[in-house]
Amino acid sequence: MNIAVVALGKIGLPLAVQFASKGHQVVGVDSNPKVVELVNQGLEPFPGEAYLQDKLTELVGSGALRATTNYGEAIPGAEAVVVVVPLFVDDETDQPDFGWMDSATRSLAQNLTPGTLVSYETTLPVGTTRNRWKPLIEELSGLREGTDFHLVFSPERVLTGRVFADLRRYPKLIGALSPQGADKARAFYEAVLDFDPRPDLARGNGVWDLGCAEAAEMAKLAETTFRDVNIGLANQFAKFAEREGIDVHQVIEASNSQPYSHIHQPGIAVGGHCIPVYPRLYLSTDPEATVVTAARAANKTMPGHAVGLAESALGEPLTGKRVVVLGASYRGRVKETAFSGVFDVVKALAERGAQPLVHDPMFTDAELQAYGFVPYHMGEPVDVAIIQADHPEYTELTPANLPGVRALVDGRHLTTAENWPGVTRRVIGQG
Repeated sequence: MNIAVVALGKIGLPLAVQFASKGHQVVGVDSNPKVVELVNQGLEPFPGEAYLQDKLTELVGSGALRATTNYGEAIPGAEAVVVVVPLFVDDETDQPDFGWMDSATRSLAQNLTPGTLVSYETTLPVGTTRNRWKPLIEELSGLREGTDFHLVFSPERVLTGRVFADLRRYPKLIGALSPQGADKARAFYEAVLDFDPRPDLARGNGVWDLGCAEAAEMAKLAETTFRDVNIGLANQFAKFAEREGIDVHQVIEASNSQPYSHIHQPGIAVGGHCIPVYPRLYLSTDPEATVVTAARAANKTMPGHAVGLAESALGEPLTGKRVVVLGASYRGRVKETAFSGVFDVVKALAERGAQPLVHDPMFTDAELQAYGFVPYHMGEPVDVAIIQADHPEYTELTPANLPGVRALVDGRHLTTAENWPGVTRRVIGQG
């Protein structure tokens, strides 16, 4: 098949590589000329995705994969177009910002030719595929959905850093606007993906047709919103445990020894492109979901809560104190700051008059400075340390690495008390 992938980001580029690796001709479209240039040179434009560089070298070299900024080079004649353009949420209104996706969809529609399957993999509010993309594409292309082209929603369900493994591990969900579109979508994804055996699944692993686009849209929102709600509950338990002198981590381990309990871990922040964002996409169409609203609010309090623990551990105001935030990434071993807790922690520290510093083994000083942070280097004097990201390097830290440190807040349950003699140590969820 001739396949076009729209947006060559941390999900789109691995998808394009996966499709090309199955013997298809793939053209990726991206608005960033530098990304296009690097891809056409066979170079990964971002680090950290397992196997991506080796696959790029092979597939670009063989001519199976190329990139362009021009929709007119990619869309006409494509048998399938997969859209992975980011959808943002306005932080003030909590409403989806379709700006980039609208622009990409217009360009796609203006170049669409009959017979094409169009699949949106970007997570969307329920109803978007049918009520926003279908009429927009029909208007600009002059083609009719269900006759001249087929539209499907098929959410990406992968984590950056392990995309290729996750593509094999999880069922591929599809939701079309017609039975014919569902058939085409099933055939397409069966031709571009491989699936690991999953005897734990009653339906088995593979392509799962959920019957309509709305069901597929909701499935992706449900699986991610569940995690936010679960973490919100864990954080509520953690705060209560701190007040009562209980170790909530032991409580959660004990609770989860019963097979019907699946409590997640509490922590300093919920970051990444998915968990802090998708509940708000869900709420944009279901504002009466009070449980979701409460969990999102609970999780947003955690960075400030951690700073409060730091001040309590120090036993005096943070004004003028050097406080290092350990970890800019939103999760360990991933060089990504999307909705990372580092931003709110640094902001809360500055509001209390502290001198925030940031350390992260995955970022250079220049990269940290570009975010407005003051870089910290191990061995420099500091008064307080707050662990924000669960990088494995932080599990072995001792006061010797942080001269003068008097208080530690462990926001990720990484450290042990024995390694911190003479330092007042607070762990989120431990009384």
